Amino acid sequence: MFVKVILYLGIDLHSFGSSRMRQHTIFRESSISGASLHMGQHATMTIKPAEPNTGIIFRRIDLVGKPEIIPNVRNLGELVRSTSLISGGVTICTVEHILSALYAMKIDNVIVELNGDEPPILDGSAKHFVNLILQAERVEQDSERKIFELREPITVTRGNRSLVALPYDGLKITATLVDDHGLYTQHLSIDVDSESFIAEIAPARTFVHYEDIENLLKIGRLRGGTIDSAIVIKGEQILSKEPLRFKDEFVRHKILDIIGDISLVGVPLKAHIIAIRPGHSMNAELTKEIYAQRKLIESGQKLLPKSPAGPLISSNIEFDINRILNLLPHRYPFIMVDRVIEIIGKDEIRAIKNVTINEPYFVGHFPGQPVMPGVLQLEAMAQTAGILMLNNISPENNKIAYFMSCDKVKFRQAVTPGDQLEIHVKSLKQRGEKIGIAEAVCRVGDKVVSSAQLMFMLIKAGE
Repeated sequence: MFVKVILYLGIDLHSFGSSRMRQHTIFRESSISGASLHMGQHATMTIKPAEPNTGIIFRRIDLVGKPEIIPNVRNLGELVRSTSLISGGVTICTVEHILSALYAMKIDNVIVELNGDEPPILDGSAKHFVNLILQAERVEQDSERKIFELREPITVTRGNRSLVALPYDGLKITATLVDDHGLYTQHLSIDVDSESFIAEIAPARTFVHYEDIENLLKIGRLRGGTIDSAIVIKGEQILSKEPLRFKDEFVRHKILDIIGDISLVGVPLKAHIIAIRPGHSMNAELTKEIYAQRKLIESGQKLLPKSPAGPLISSNIEFDINRILNLLPHRYPFIMVDRVIEIIGKDEIRAIKNVTINEPYFVGHFPGQPVMPGVLQLEAMAQTAGILMLNNISPENNKIAYFMSCDKVKFRQAVTPGDQLEIHVKSLKQRGEKIGIAEAVCRVGDKVVSSAQLMFMLIKAGE
């Protein structure tokens, strides 16, 4: 049905991929109405043409003076289950879906009028906003379009969540979604343009776990939420008005949110964004860092050189979960290293594993008295040693470190939620690029909690 609407409107989607770098607005105003998600009020949103260099402006027509808010990182408000803007005491929330659609459809100048503090949620996706823009008809303007090209990598990490922005000729988003309930893992990598957004991202709906609804209602959220406006996940059951539109619909919606949130940089962005368990607050942190780099470059200041992205890291430099995932084949729920904090020469490495109550093994080990299994501490040591070995060889060799045996294993103290496991591994012997022996120690604070001697074999992936 969605494709039929586009064809009916007679829009040439190839025009959205034009290499001409001009600004665009809309030809005519267009409106849409429905219930808002969090406030539960009837909302009407109207988009109107705007002059070149106006940018995107939100206007509250229900308030005296019709105050306006510019969607920019400087005006970020609350980030609980949505992205909100605040300026001069005026708030607009849940702006990420309309911003995502405007960004992907390359609308630079537009006035977005609202008769309340939130746009309508509709079916929880951005496809109706895309249709709204298509109905309003995109038109080219005389002024040149500004685009910011990321110059240096940026990383934002918080526990087991991280976002990385890398220089790239275009906008590409690679996202991995792992829910706290351990029910699914989804991954998607996509180059974002108008055509891919319309077909692959815009229809993806927002979602919520059934167990979270009560707490969200208590804090004044989801008052207008229904299975018409969101997917509800209850255990392994999907509650929604219609079946899933994509088998990986959840990660697609996360990409939709990322696009809307990074639009707050203020201009179109050229970058490759790699996201592990993204959310609005993490997106906002990354957007602030990108905005800071943009302003630094525009002011004529030089960026400090940083180490290049990639799996090989020089001594005494830490690296985050994304580089760890580049080296190790492990994925949720079996990745047991959160960050490498130091590599010393070719023979030593220090890493950390943050132990949280969200670890899936705590459900059964043990109810009422959660303790990290010793075998998983051993796995954390093994993965750290694997990183050390793989860091010493070229990534072009495409090898995996297989754990062969362990000796002199000792467990001295229980590891519980809230502890941070520091893993210190020292290589004792390495035979070429095939077999390695290492000793490992895990500490919590200044106390040794476990130790072992480990043996590995390096084998090419697929052998």
